[in-house]
Amino acid sequence: MNPVEISSEQFRRLAEHVTELAASYLENIDAQVISPPTNGHETQSLFRTPLPEQGIGEAALTALPEIALHSRIQNGRFFGYVLGSGEPVAAVADLLASVLNQNVTAWRSGPAAVTIEQTVVGWLAQAIGCPEFSGHLTGGGSSANLMALAMARESRMPANEQGVSGGGVIYASEEIHMSIPKSAAMLGIGRDNLRLIATDTGFHMIPQALEARIREDKAAGKTPVAIVASAGTVNTGAIDPLRPIAEIARRHNAWFHIDGSYGALAALAERTRFDGLELADSISLDPHKWLYQPLDCGCLLYRSPAAAQAAFAHSGDYARSLSADPIEGFVFFEESLELSRRFRALKLWLSLRYHGFAAFRKSIARDLAHARRLAAAIQSERRLEFMSRGELSAVCFRHKGTGTMAEEELNHFNQALLKRVIQRGRVYLSNATLRGKFCLRACVVNHRTQDSDIDSVVPEVMAAAKEIA
Repeated sequence: MNPVEISSEQFRRLAEHVTELAASYLENIDAQVISPPTNGHETQSLFRTPLPEQGIGEAALTALPEIALHSRIQNGRFFGYVLGSGEPVAAVADLLASVLNQNVTAWRSGPAAVTIEQTVVGWLAQAIGCPEFSGHLTGGGSSANLMALAMARESRMPANEQGVSGGGVIYASEEIHMSIPKSAAMLGIGRDNLRLIATDTGFHMIPQALEARIREDKAAGKTPVAIVASAGTVNTGAIDPLRPIAEIARRHNAWFHIDGSYGALAALAERTRFDGLELADSISLDPHKWLYQPLDCGCLLYRSPAAAQAAFAHSGDYARSLSADPIEGFVFFEESLELSRRFRALKLWLSLRYHGFAAFRKSIARDLAHARRLAAAIQSERRLEFMSRGELSAVCFRHKGTGTMAEEELNHFNQALLKRVIQRGRVYLSNATLRGKFCLRACVVNHRTQDSDIDSVVPEVMAAAKEIA
């Protein structure tokens, strides 16, 4: 027997061991301190061990509880970043996906896996009101945004054969996610050719400012390649005015991409907030945010498969499909940056079938209601300053400080306050800087969150403020 092979009985013991550890973790998750009591030196001493030339067999599993103990806990009081909560049914599917080990490049390499991915992508498009869109799953919103802008570049200023000629411009709001400047750089367009458009008091892109900047660039001989709107900015959850921006994109023949990685799936619960979503040329989604899927599970939707093929189709003869059948001859790598692709769709497929879209719709609505509840609690505390709550579930606020503090001093105070809140371990918040003001930020994309978790935020912040005052 190959020395790497194990028997089915050995695998069963390993799986049972891991299942018991995972079940125990979930059973006690609510009582855990969110930030593990550890430091860099301790984690390195535990896990940066010498190369294991000789195996130790099932004794290797003894370190797994230590990994759990030194991991950040994602219970109902985790409100950091925009990160879903790891739905357990999907996690079960991930184990099977790894065992099946399908390389989801083409139908011939994974018939069930490709068909299931096409199915769940179709479900997502239908659920957000864009049933005519197709697409594929990705590692996350950043890779989806990169591929969308590659499609935009190739459709407006083809560069795959001759290279980037220059003169192309991308437009986005000053609140855009950092993946957009990264994409502009990697695609050869350059960050200097990314125009950051001013936002209004609610942090939405101002269409009139966008129109004016495009006209200015066109007068200078520039080509509008793409306009990127946000269906939920990462700082505040603001949704840009999608329909007016779509009209501007159409008027100037620019590709219209919507970064919906944070918010677009909230259209399941509140479709009217996303008027104009269906007018996009491409949309990025993150089921590992608001469908609570375990990482990683992003999605890129697009109106035109031909545009995706123009950007990404370039296959070696060894990968060429030999089937003319429209189903059996399908290849994902002709519409994607990726060749090797794991069976991401299985967890999403199982989770959606197990719970149903209605359950997710209800859970998203609860998250939105929890954000409103938190905003009201902050506004009722006179020592806190409410800074922003966009259309979604991100709530930004700060402490007013002690005595009379200058703005810079107040920023430092709130930075220290955030660190102390995290150190206490009962509530996890992240940060945002709005108009130069450092804020504490809570983002609710968590199926485990209860009213009691929301109600603990303000008391925790006030207790931490008392400790550092």
